[in-house]
Amino acid sequence: MKTPAIKFNERGTRLLQQAKLREAGEQFRKAAAAAPRWSVPWFNLGLVYKFQHSWPECLRYNQKAVALDSADAGAWWNLGIAATALGDWREARRAWRGYGIDIADGDDPPLMKLGPTPIRIDPTGNPEVVWTKRLDPARAQIQNVPTPASGRRYQDIVLHDGEPAGFRDLGGVEVPVFNELELLYASPFSTYEVIIEASAKEDRTALTRLAEAREIGIDNWSALRMLCKLCSEGKPHDAHHPQPSGDGPLVRYGMAAQDETDLYALFDEWRKERPDCLVHQMECVFEAE
Repeated sequence: MKTPAIKFNERGTRLLQQAKLREAGEQFRKAAAAAPRWSVPWFNLGLVYKFQHSWPECLRYNQKAVALDSADAGAWWNLGIAATALGDWREARRAWRGYGIDIADGDDPPLMKLGPTPIRIDPTGNPEVVWTKRLDPARAQIQNVPTPASGRRYQDIVLHDGEPAGFRDLGGVEVPVFNELELLYASPFSTYEVIIEASAKEDRTALTRLAEAREIGIDNWSALRMLCKLCSEGKPHDAHHPQPSGDGPLVRYGMAAQDETDLYALFDEWRKERPDCLVHQMECVFEAE
């Protein structure tokens, strides 16, 4: 390897840390030209294009990086992300295998049981951490009802990064938070804000049970907790950000349904069980496309 290549790569790395992507890319190209058999500048070029969400270029440069160094785990992972973004499922599966994940060949999207995973949606705009069902190493389906400011809906499928950006508690176990990269699939569910009067916990539990039976998304927005950036990207502490109780009598819910009539049917059923409960307000705050 020639010394100029190292210098170009170091300059590119400093520029990348300053988010100067165009200038960083120029330095990495010079490094790759000076030492074309060195995998590192090719990986770094892939990183530049990953940050720009330019997936064909990200795919190409990470393919070059793993061809030169098959032990480069980061290049395999970013190759998997790029292939997933492009819907190239055979290449995505090859990338996950290269990383060390046991997965078969195939032309269909992988459906892996990777467990509940917190994802930070809209990380550079109105960030919000939601719980998802992780479908494969780079895709996750939202299981909460996000607030409309996030630009995401219940059951959207998002592409996400693989680098932890904070932690959340799951049954006493710390699990990593990953940042969303972009929306892959927009769900048919619209988001509704609903104000109900239900002073007893049993009333709210009954509403949740009936909603889930009807495949309606439901979350108690009164219990949402706002975190500072430090806690959100680290480990939230109750002493710093107390968890709101979300108790009544007036409770604000986020609900997700494919048709407004599904919600009317839900409320009718709920009030037959709980006649003292009331629905004060219902508004569609984020309509499905």
